[in-house]
Amino acid sequence: MSTDTSHPHERAPWQPIRYLWRVPLLLGHIVLGILLCSLILSWNKHRVMKNGRVPFAHRMINWWSRLLMRIFGLRSVLIGQPLPDPVLFVANHTSWIDIELLHSQRAACFVAKAEIAGWPLVGWMAANGGTIFHRRGSNHSLTSVMAVMVDRLREGRSVAVFPEGGTGYNGVLKVFHARIFQAALDAEVRVQPVALRFSKNGRRVIDAGFREHESFMANFLRLLGSAPLDAEVHFLEPVPATPDARRRMAELSRERIAAALEDATAGQAHA
Repeated sequence: MSTDTSHPHERAPWQPIRYLWRVPLLLGHIVLGILLCSLILSWNKHRVMKNGRVPFAHRMINWWSRLLMRIFGLRSVLIGQPLPDPVLFVANHTSWIDIELLHSQRAACFVAKAEIAGWPLVGWMAANGGTIFHRRGSNHSLTSVMAVMVDRLREGRSVAVFPEGGTGYNGVLKVFHARIFQAALDAEVRVQPVALRFSKNGRRVIDAGFREHESFMANFLRLLGSAPLDAEVHFLEPVPATPDARRRMAELSRERIAAALEDATAGQAHA
């Protein structure tokens, strides 16, 4: 059984040295991302999987995201097999990099907080990647988001959500909101739980995610200077549709993700 571990909170003496080469690589990678968005994604954002073949634009998202993870010292590891599009992916959420982690293995339209849409450059890149923006705490916004999710799923695109409703910290898996599962029922697509897990030597590392009261920028800089880790993407057994019990779908998804976070090993892994 894997055991949770964490890095010491004090800054390692070699952390500044990693910035010397990771920062220039990150800046160059951002420029590459701008080019990909302008030349490929902006013109191919509506492409869908056909006969199991992954569209070229989606492969570019996978490739760019894997490289971004590498710059942060994270090796993306695939465990299990994702269902073919369209599917509703539901994942745990502990870090801002979770979106890129899932994208490193499977492109999907993410539901993300509306504030990201206004971020310079990042908002534009997210929109080109198919992100659906949601204003937290607004029922009207959620209703609109649900409608867009259903439309995307019916078009043949997969959608990914974080049913906890926000990032947690210290490895705590919060309660899953059940309403979001209605989109899969309305679009008549399957739901696949996805466990996102950081590890070193097979042991879970919870400190890669947000610490309590840690800001985005503080976590960004800490992760950019951290020692290498594995970033596992566990595609788990699909959750059966139960129209009369969305709560049960949410609970079962949470149970499967919790089990993968605690007990999973790197079995059949692919870099």
